[in-house]
Amino acid sequence: MIIIIKQVVKIGGSLFPDHAIELAEKLKGTGSVVVLGGGEFANLIRRYDEEIKFSEETNHWTAIDCMDIIAKLVNDKVESAELAYTIEDVNRLSEEGFTPIFVVSEFLRKEDPFECSWDVTSDSIAAYVAHLLNAKLLIVTNVNGIYTQEPKESGSTFISKIDATTLLTFQESSIDVMLPSLLLKFGSDCYVVNGKFPERVMSLIDDNVNEYNFDYTQIIGE
Repeated sequence: MIIIIKQVVKIGGSLFPDHAIELAEKLKGTGSVVVLGGGEFANLIRRYDEEIKFSEETNHWTAIDCMDIIAKLVNDKVESAELAYTIEDVNRLSEEGFTPIFVVSEFLRKEDPFECSWDVTSDSIAAYVAHLLNAKLLIVTNVNGIYTQEPKESGSTFISKIDATTLLTFQESSIDVMLPSLLLKFGSDCYVVNGKFPERVMSLIDDNVNEYNFDYTQIIGE
């Protein structure tokens, strides 16, 4: 059975454990490769860094190690998934009928595509992987998409479609700072969707669905 990788699904660490595991299970047979965020593990490093000030390089790579940890934990609970350590692994596992969950640290150390910065998180890493695979990118998080400001703040407005150039002017959003620049560089779009509702993610994956009766944000990178 040959399944071409159609999309990279970046599952935010904020959805770990239950929502992340449930979604990874549902991705079976969809031609998806999963990239997991670092979640509370990475947030803890960030908090320690605010107090102690580690080097940028140490922050960067230990946060990526946190992505590996959550990838391995999710994989342990999903029978249809297998861990991938290279792009070749991703393609092979997909052909074998598994959902590849990408353990990215070794791959990124060889590729070294990013400067060491908190501006680069799993969002940007997933965009890089999607670019290499020529695949669609879904950023799955714990909110519906992009807002004009924090969703809980008074006057916050949901944005269903936005170009990456405009998003560069935002001081804060539900994606990382580097992602809009990468989308422009790669000339690609991405979709930000709420993973607490896995049916929304599955709707964006299904090519046969033309109407979406839920909020999500499309970021235009072309």
